[in-house]
Amino acid sequence: MKKNEVPQDKSKMMSECRELCYAVDESGNYTTVRSTGWKAKQIVNAQAWELIEEKANDVKKKVLRGELSPIAYYMARHQMDLKLLSDYAGFSKRKIKKHLNPECFDKLDDSILEHYAKVFSLTVDELKEVR
Repeated sequence: MKKNEVPQDKSKMMSECRELCYAVDESGNYTTVRSTGWKAKQIVNAQAWELIEEKANDVKKKVLRGELSPIAYYMARHQMDLKLLSDYAGFSKRKIKKHLNPECFDKLDDSILEHYAKVFSLTVDELKEVR
């Protein structure tokens, strides 16, 4: 793509920043150009975020029905799997699986809940309450 062809489509997601792209300048050399967005990329990103929201809402319903603990919901909201949460929280995947059980979650002491809350940038009360 030539330097003057780099898309400059306005984007809600990119309103405050610009993406750095590579393009070919007038001399045929690669250079960097800032872009305010690209319509096709905006559409794909919007669709991806819709899927993430849909998954989080499905998990939220399971939490509200008592099938999963709130940890599952916040994992979905933050796009975390067991491995990633394990890395951030410092708990084993096996222990986290146990904490996904609502009965086990309800018995966790505040120090463990504080640890999870910190990972998700929440208070303990926010962690316990899924709305």
